[in-house]
Amino acid sequence: MTLAIISDIHGNLDALEVVLADIERRGIERIVCLGDIIGYGPDPVRCLDLVMERCQWSLMGNHDFAVLYEPTSFNVSAEAAAFWTRFQLEAETDVDRKRGRWEFLGNLPVRQQYDSCLWFHASPRRPINEYIFPDDVSSAPNKMSMIFDRIESRCFVGHTHIAGVFTDEPDFWPPSDLDGKYQFRPGEKCVINPGSVGQPRDRDRRSSYAILHDDRVEFVRLEYDIQKVIEKIRAIPELSDFLGMRLLDGR
Repeated sequence: MTLAIISDIHGNLDALEVVLADIERRGIERIVCLGDIIGYGPDPVRCLDLVMERCQWSLMGNHDFAVLYEPTSFNVSAEAAAFWTRFQLEAETDVDRKRGRWEFLGNLPVRQQYDSCLWFHASPRRPINEYIFPDDVSSAPNKMSMIFDRIESRCFVGHTHIAGVFTDEPDFWPPSDLDGKYQFRPGEKCVINPGSVGQPRDRDRRSSYAILHDDRVEFVRLEYDIQKVIEKIRAIPELSDFLGMRLLDGR
């Protein structure tokens, strides 16, 4: 059975709705989320509700953690977005709904073992906040070696907003080099990033998610109404205009 993998929604409802519609159109019934449901974007509450409703489980991302606890080591715009997001959750007048959302965030795990794979928001070493960048395969070989030492076969992560596959050769394969699909090989270890639903950073502004099959992973890119999201962000004084404009360039 296939599994849809979404990550790094960041309060971008318009992108999330397009992705969920595509998943439904394909008849995929199982969805998991690798975290960062909220933070940055203008529709955190609705995004949280949809993940609670549609996903089998979700992980704790660093922005989810920041809203729940404290935004440490964030830049000015990210910190302001975290505090604004917290205010949106607190503004709910329905006591049960508000409590349910906070309890969901508070109970998010930092790792999962599911479908014979390991799942993290960031990395096996530091599940919430360690970045695994494509350049690490050449610039940080010891880091990559230590990461692969912690997995047995396949591992899924988000956090960088850059879709692709790391192998233990070591190497990194972006979806553009794979014709959108990576075929699993017996005995290999790989770390797979589905990319970001709500804020891609691989210079492709289309929303990104992945589909896990028994023998391969498939990467999907989808257009959505970016200008509508930019206008929403501009209408919220607490959110930096940069958070909207960066969506145009996929960065």
